[in-house]
Amino acid sequence: MVVSSQNDAVSLDTGHARLHQLGYKQELKRDLSVISNFAFSFSIISVLTGITTLYSSGLQFGGPAVMVYGWFIAGFFTMFVGLSMAEICSSYPTSGGLYYWSAKLAGPTWAPFASWLTGWFNIVGQWAVTTSVDFSLAQLIQVIILLSTGGKNGGGFQASKYIVIAFHGGILLVHAILNSLPISWLSFFGQLAAAWNVAGVFVLMIAIPLATKEKASAEFVFTHFNTDNSNGIKSRAYIFVLGLLMSQYTLTGYDASAHMTEETKDADKNGPKGIISAIGISIIVGWAYILGITFAVTDIPSLLSTENDAGGYAIAQVFYQAFKSRYGNGIGGIICCCVVAVAIFFCGMSSVTSNSRMAYAFSRDGAMPFSSIWHKVNQNEVPINAVWMSAFISFCMALTSLGSLVAFQAMVSIATIGLYIAYALPILFRVTLARNTFVPGPFNLGRYGIFVGWVAVLWVITISILFSLPVAYPVTGETLNYTPVAVGGLLILTVSSWILRARHWFKGPITNIGSV
Repeated sequence: MVVSSQNDAVSLDTGHARLHQLGYKQELKRDLSVISNFAFSFSIISVLTGITTLYSSGLQFGGPAVMVYGWFIAGFFTMFVGLSMAEICSSYPTSGGLYYWSAKLAGPTWAPFASWLTGWFNIVGQWAVTTSVDFSLAQLIQVIILLSTGGKNGGGFQASKYIVIAFHGGILLVHAILNSLPISWLSFFGQLAAAWNVAGVFVLMIAIPLATKEKASAEFVFTHFNTDNSNGIKSRAYIFVLGLLMSQYTLTGYDASAHMTEETKDADKNGPKGIISAIGISIIVGWAYILGITFAVTDIPSLLSTENDAGGYAIAQVFYQAFKSRYGNGIGGIICCCVVAVAIFFCGMSSVTSNSRMAYAFSRDGAMPFSSIWHKVNQNEVPINAVWMSAFISFCMALTSLGSLVAFQAMVSIATIGLYIAYALPILFRVTLARNTFVPGPFNLGRYGIFVGWVAVLWVITISILFSLPVAYPVTGETLNYTPVAVGGLLILTVSSWILRARHWFKGPITNIGSV
């Protein structure tokens, strides 16, 4: 029987027992069901957030055809990544997630470095996700205010970049406060967020086409390939791969299910279920959302124009114009924007939750500066210091937008590529160094595990190259894609800090069962 202050029911929990076997005591409250675990990942993926935020990019690079079919391509290969992660999660259900997996799968010799590299890519990628999501919400609030005061053409109020950053700070403050509540409250909000995302998608995919007077034809939605706004790029294949960014950016963040495993009942079974179901349902719901909105698109250049009522925010212009054309005002479109805003708010909230659990676990193993501070839990069994630290860092990352949006975009690019590199590293170790030694948990892929893992790794390599390509020609300082600079910079900082200092003291995950 596990020695624990928890009651007998918790002691018999398979996730709790496995955590004990891995050398960790139960410090967080294990109170999440499989539905709650799924809800955190699903609300971070948040199709209403990702698709809405990058819909302009989707229209610009390829348009309807790329969005409709590219979504399934990205979703298909993302599922390979998710399946591989789910298999590893089943064997190692800890809050550390990816970096802990890398340590166990890389073997004793490489474990400390593998853990260090994966952990820093994971946590910085997560901070970048929170930064990106909450900044997107701040921008959407700006657009909602603009439309509510008459739109750009009606002399509506346009918030300055300083007001937008103030919105961003306020949103993060609320998210930090919510994440300071007991996990039972977060579980409720997480499930509400999942329900809101599903309901919101179906409301919008029905309401927008119904309100639209002039609808796009099925031929336009399923076959039109836009090359008119592609920034000087002529190759259709090149345009297509750039158009995949909208889909791949959206389908991230499902590692949250892994980071919540120490708070999930029977986590060795339910953690993997959370990862796979979040991806699968997001693929279906997201495609429905893309179709519903795109049937209201008839004039792509006007949606991308910064002179439209929404100031160039394409999907807000779709909502606003749909209702304005039929009812003479765009109030219905503004309400639709608010539906999306609530979904983005929940997405950011869940993202901070995931950030804080990763920071808690990483600092528990001594990997972060002032680690003793960040892995403390309060009386509600919440890593309170890690919550506020994560919110603060995300705010600091957003401050780059005041100097240059190019610099800001470079930083948040880590949210996609950096995070996927962190996803791929433990999978790579699983199919190479641990090919014959990996001991699967209750959820496993059997003889297909190696094949699925290699497909996942190759997909991450592919998107890392594709999304580092120039997005406009000719290439200038303003049009250069700074993604490789940002990701390469993170790699250099991580490796150099390892060589100069961390290799002398960081030994990888540290068990704490002896202090029970």
